[in-house]
Amino acid sequence: MTSISTTAQNRDVSTASQTDSSGDLPYTDIPHTMTRRTIARRLTDAKQTVPHFYLKAACRVDALLSARAKLNSDAETKVSVNDIVVKAVANALLNVPEGNVSWGEDALRRYTEVDVAVAVATPRGLITPIVRNVERKTVQDVAREVRDLAERARQGRLKKEEYQGGNVSVSNLGMYGVDEFSAIVNPPQSIIFAAGSAVQQPVVEDGKLAVGTLMTITASVDHRAIDGAIAAQVLGSLKRFLENPAWLSN
Repeated sequence: MTSISTTAQNRDVSTASQTDSSGDLPYTDIPHTMTRRTIARRLTDAKQTVPHFYLKAACRVDALLSARAKLNSDAETKVSVNDIVVKAVANALLNVPEGNVSWGEDALRRYTEVDVAVAVATPRGLITPIVRNVERKTVQDVAREVRDLAERARQGRLKKEEYQGGNVSVSNLGMYGVDEFSAIVNPPQSIIFAAGSAVQQPVVEDGKLAVGTLMTITASVDHRAIDGAIAAQVLGSLKRFLENPAWLSN
């Protein structure tokens, strides 16, 4: 996961200017909110107790962007690239069910459905509302639900059951111009996908140089639950879904 804006906390900033122990660097203290303390504690626990490893894939998304534009040309609900990533993640985990798991002290729990936690930046801190049963929904259904959840998350109106749970997470910083990044696994989940910007880059097609649009997806994985080969299959499946978007019309 990633740190976010603390705009809402700025109301609590002391107006008195201070300097650090060296006497050279002015600063003000921003008191922690309960949300920020909870985020800090959970991320620290996750990073210290979950053995992370990371895989990344550069996905050619020219066809996806074209399909999205066609999909949105006469649609009431506009679909974002992130909505497509969320749906494609569910498809990939169903395609490689060995990756649709979570770690338990006594057993490895394998899921038959996919509930995707979608990272949303709010004035109060990072929150991950859950899109339930993504495998049963169209990408337009996902788009409508993500927008509703994100809006209510920013307003602080989510119900507890709407942001607790999920068996996989998606975090996207591409809209901020970030090319790629690695997120932190959100226990008890075993995998989180981080999506960067879709950027035009030189590519080789049939031995010739061309321009293609690439988006880097990074998978952060709990090695206790998922071995490297299985994680590679999940990421490879996700890459194929993103690069071959014919399924979007289904």
